[in-house]
Formats: sequence, structure tokens, C-alpha cells
Amino acid sequence: MVLRVWSAFARHSDDALLDGKTLTRVRILFAIAVLSVTAPIFAAAPPFAVDQVANGVFVHLGKQLPLDAPGHDDIANIGFIVGKSCVAVIDTGGSVRTGRALRASIRQHTALPVCYVINTHVHVDHVLGDAAFRADKPQFVGHAQLGAALARSRAFFLREFAGDFDPPASADQIVAPDLEVKDVLDLDLGDRKLNLRAWPKAHTDCDLTVFDEASSTLWTGDLLFRERTPVLDGSVTGWLAVIDRLAKIPANLVVPGHGKVGHDRAAAFAPERSYLQALVSAVRADLAEGKSLNDAAVLMQVAAGEKNHWLLWDSAHAHNVARVYQELEWE
Repeated sequence: MVLRVWSAFARHSDDALLDGKTLTRVRILFAIAVLSVTAPIFAAAPPFAVDQVANGVFVHLGKQLPLDAPGHDDIANIGFIVGKSCVAVIDTGGSVRTGRALRASIRQHTALPVCYVINTHVHVDHVLGDAAFRADKPQFVGHAQLGAALARSRAFFLREFAGDFDPPASADQIVAPDLEVKDVLDLDLGDRKLNLRAWPKAHTDCDLTVFDEASSTLWTGDLLFRERTPVLDGSVTGWLAVIDRLAKIPANLVVPGHGKVGHDRAAAFAPERSYLQALVSAVRADLAEGKSLNDAAVLMQVAAGEKNHWLLWDSAHAHNVARVYQELEWE
């Protein structure tokens, strides 16, 4: 439309017979056309949506995007809990800018200080926003193995996700915990207790959950994936064992690492458990038949019946099969 109007304007501008009224009308049409096309380009970015899923419990749902897509720094569920004296942040997203957006959202809901920033595990989409909270001087909290996991991941983060740091990307923006959880730890936000639990190797080797007693809300980190294909970097048998224990926690609300918040904890965990168990059963059967992971057909067939239940299957499933083979071939 812009080109058509511009052509008309150019043609008639050179026409000596064009009167002033017509010229003004064409100019107005051209301006409207330009604005109608360019307005979306200059439109403000969509607001950083945070939903209050229970009293004082706020969740930002990450997008269901692959880790190599634009917007990959905002794919994890992150949020915060407000007590009477301070705020606890639970995961901060995959970039400093996402962390800042979360921090700004907190300020829209409360002026209370941020006293804790809790990381549920090491993965980049959950921890790179931590640096945005340094000025608040909170305690950074994580599994006792999180510091070592961050140290192992530092070079990878800086190399592959440099654009998600404040420039220039630097190691000091990767924040190690100064309060470590070896088993269980209670944090008080002011008449509001959070129960933190460190788990054995499962999704990773540094998984941590947060249970808010006041609202009976369980934050699982990536021990629970919903809709998005789970990613295994720890132990599949360990993960299945942890799921069985998590499903017994008396939570009325479950906040997964990815996907929608759940109100039925048994139903929330069931699809993930089915997928992981299908991986184990299929790989054990293949190993018993002497099949090799080097056989491309193996990757295509293992737990293939689960494919239609999950998003982003192609970016995660083959990785999971390889990890399960590595774990189970010597059991």
C-alpha cells in the first residue's frame, strides 16, 4: 500500500494540474499508509507478564521455544514469593535482561527488599538473570553442587550465550550461591516459610525444589516438564525415583520448570514419568538384544510412541536416548 500511495504521490506531484487540496489529500494518505505499516516495528515490546497464581506467589511462564531460537532467554518459568518482610526470587531467566524484567515486575507488586535469589539448578535458561539482582544484595541460594556445576559450565555459557550477558560478557556475571543446601533448608520471608530440598542426581546433579507452606505451592524447577520434551542431563533412574517422592508432597499447586502451572500434582507428573519410563524400558530392551546406539534407527524408535505428546521433540529426544544408553549399558 505504501508503494502504491508513494507512486501516486510522486506522479501527481509533478503534475502541474494537481491542485493544493488534492496534493494535501495525497500527502495525508501517504502518511497514514506509512504509519499503518511501520507502527508495529516501533511498537513497545509486550509487557513482561507475571500471574499471581496464589496469594503472594507470582509466576512468569516461559515461551515454548528451542534454546537456539530468538527469545531463548525467556523459555523457563521464573517468579517470586512475597512475605511480610521480604521477597524470594525463584530462578531468574536466561539473560541479564530477562532478570531485569523480572526485577521490574517485582517492583510493580511490592517495595519489600529481595532477600533471596534461589536457583533450582544450573541450566542457562534459569540462572543468567541472577546478575540483575546483585544490587539488591540478596543471598543467592542453590544446591550444594550448584557452584561446581556453574564452574564447569562457565566457559560454555560465555562462548555460546555471550549475547545474554551485559556487554562485554564476563565470568563475574555468573553468580555462584553463597548459601548452599545439602539436604533441606527453611527460609523465612516474614511469617512465610519456604522449605528448600536438595535432591540426588536426577534432571541434573544439582536439582533443588521450593515448597511454600502458606500457599501449598511446589516449585519443581526442571524436575517437572509439562508440554515441552524433558531434557536429561543427570540420571534417568534417579529422576524417576525423585518424581515418585515429589508426587507425594501435599502441594495444591505445582509450578514446573517449563509449561503450565498444575493444580493436580499426580496428573502434572504423570506424562513426564510415562516418557522417562518409556525411555528406560525401550533402551533396556535394545541393550538386551545387543543393539548399538550407533545404529541411527535406534534413536528413531526408542520411545517413539511418546512423540505426539511433547513439544520440541527433535531438539531433545535423541540427546535423552544417548544419555539413557550411557547410564544403562553397564547396569
